[in-house]
Amino acid sequence: MIEIEVFGKKDTRSGFGEGLLELGRNNPDVLALCADLTGSLKMDAFQKEFPERFFQVGIAEANMISIAAGMTIGGKIPFTGTFANFSTGRVYDQIRQSVAYSNKNVKIAASHAGLTLGEDGATHQILEDIGMMKMLPNMTVIVPADFNQTKQATIACAAHEGPVYLRFGRPSVPIFVKPDAKFIIGKADTIIEGTDVTIIACGHLVWKSIEAAQELEKQGISAEVINMHTIKPLDEQAVLQSVAKTKCVVTAEEHMYNGGLGDSIAQLLARTNPLPQEYVAVNDTFGESGTPDDLMKKYHIDTPDVVAAALKVISRK
Repeated sequence: MIEIEVFGKKDTRSGFGEGLLELGRNNPDVLALCADLTGSLKMDAFQKEFPERFFQVGIAEANMISIAAGMTIGGKIPFTGTFANFSTGRVYDQIRQSVAYSNKNVKIAASHAGLTLGEDGATHQILEDIGMMKMLPNMTVIVPADFNQTKQATIACAAHEGPVYLRFGRPSVPIFVKPDAKFIIGKADTIIEGTDVTIIACGHLVWKSIEAAQELEKQGISAEVINMHTIKPLDEQAVLQSVAKTKCVVTAEEHMYNGGLGDSIAQLLARTNPLPQEYVAVNDTFGESGTPDDLMKKYHIDTPDVVAAALKVISRK
């Protein structure tokens, strides 16, 4: 029987806030910049404790990215903070030219990603950002699964030399990563071992995939669940070792079908070991205003959708 220890529920953005504060206490080179959303990004504790290292740039996201790129020249490690939509879609040119192209050590912290932003609606619910960021040379892309892992990932970002896109969210979700777990960029975590189907997920869909594996177990199906917290660089070895056993894969993400985690897995398998794959993702549409739970159900990125995808892909073996 699959049993996962849960340490309560909390939003992943708070994990970023705690990680940033810890970095501030341990590394004097860490700076923080925010585009008028300090409370929403949980950067207020850092601002209060280190006001001389916090820069409120206002609603000027492009300027924030350019300032951060300049700060790295003096050896500083700047974290920029705003909603994922404004962290990417609004400032793609500045990220491409001033950060990725010149390989600047900027950490782009992007909150309120995906549909689970909820009631703010389609204008804020970016579902294309993973694709946009992973296509940039030099960019590392991280999508942690819960509060603890977001804190660990934030701390790991500062130790990594080069630009990083760190994506997290607004709603409270179960905490299942141990607080003392070691976060290694580019190294996936196998949460549940199985033999019949591989489920590879990131972000909020990791917990949904755990729930799906528990439901599949009741049907006599053994599902392997992999938390692919780093989209780029992808842990190819973990994927290939798993599918060598299961012979099929489901990818689950709070992102568009195009360009996300699923595409990265599909490209890997196409080059190495073509196998049946099913996607759990948003199918070429914008979101809308609603509660996170209702939106996940409507746009088919909920637990039953992972179960259905697993059953379908098994039937294709």
